[in-house]
Amino acid sequence: MIHTMRWFGPNDPVSLMDIRQAGCTGVVSALHQIAVGAVWSQEAIQERIDLIEKDNERFSPLKWLVVESLPVHEAIKKALPNREQYIENYKTSLRNLAACGIKTVCYNFMPVLDWSRTNIAYEMPDGSKALRFVWEDFAVFDLCILKRPNAEIDYTAEVQASAKAKFEQMTAEEIGTLTNTVLLGLPGSEEAFDLNNFQNVLDEYAEIGDAELRANLYYFIQQVGPVAQELGIGMCIHPDDPPKPLLGLPRVLSTENDVAQLMAACDVPANGLTFCTGSFGVREDNNLPQMVRRFANRIHFVHLRATKREENPLNFHEAAHLTGDVDMYEVVKALVEEEQRRKAAGEEMTQLPMRPDHGHQMLDDLNKKAYPGYSAIGRLKGLAELRGLELAITRALSN
Repeated sequence: MIHTMRWFGPNDPVSLMDIRQAGCTGVVSALHQIAVGAVWSQEAIQERIDLIEKDNERFSPLKWLVVESLPVHEAIKKALPNREQYIENYKTSLRNLAACGIKTVCYNFMPVLDWSRTNIAYEMPDGSKALRFVWEDFAVFDLCILKRPNAEIDYTAEVQASAKAKFEQMTAEEIGTLTNTVLLGLPGSEEAFDLNNFQNVLDEYAEIGDAELRANLYYFIQQVGPVAQELGIGMCIHPDDPPKPLLGLPRVLSTENDVAQLMAACDVPANGLTFCTGSFGVREDNNLPQMVRRFANRIHFVHLRATKREENPLNFHEAAHLTGDVDMYEVVKALVEEEQRRKAAGEEMTQLPMRPDHGHQMLDDLNKKAYPGYSAIGRLKGLAELRGLELAITRALSN
């Protein structure tokens, strides 16, 4: 695989030199400064390329290999009358990316929230910090802080009672921390949603259920997929994180069957998948090695991380990369076998870009500010472990 790391741009506390010294040759980045739905111009794209490659003549080269992400505007997700203009903007951005040589584009179709956690500094036994999701804490936010109408139907009576009892014992600071954590915006942004108008944002999805959101996703990929195919771009959707409905909002890319339906909705190779072991791994009913083998030729990008379901399986935290509930050995083996198949078939894209997703905050990074899940040393540790695993599997398969 091609080893990469996510870089949020010039304001990222993790530098390009850090990524280079971690052993990466690829960079995963996005133009977070451009408003969602606006066109990414060739000039803006080239400016980011030049920034990433500016030290390539002096040091080992880096290349912007993957866009993560080119966001899908909410008007598309909600099928508003103006979605056609945003779809056209998306196509233009794809054409501009292709003209600049970037051929892998990750996106997601999660409504409102890009991802959800209830703790971004969960202390692990070794003193490092991880991301965590606790269903009861999410219920505290939903029932007692946001006070979403009819939220009770999403929680058992036991969870409702425990959430309300917990809320009564929380300090104002604890309430503020939980609120800010749940309302975190897109990765790469330090701005969270505003609690005062957040319910209004949710209300816009009042008439959009599972079937409607699926239809809107399929419509979107049916419009942009053929364009991506012509351009040689691999469009790769990221699964839901976490892979279950939240806040009354549907989630439509959480299971193997969800992926199969999406692939069938636009049956071109460009319509592909970002295989995120952490997101898919939260669900016990997802067989990850089986999913890799089934959708191997549609996987354009890989996120390797391990999540660990807790005693209450609705709760999980980010585990070390080779532990948790993900059978990382079998997943990486299946990915290496797919690369070997592509090479034997003489395909153009034989190597999959991979990034170690979500590292623990540890060592010197405990005293530094970083985007949640994206501190340098934890990802470096994860990448080192994954590279060793990949090398061992590749050697074993070649004997």
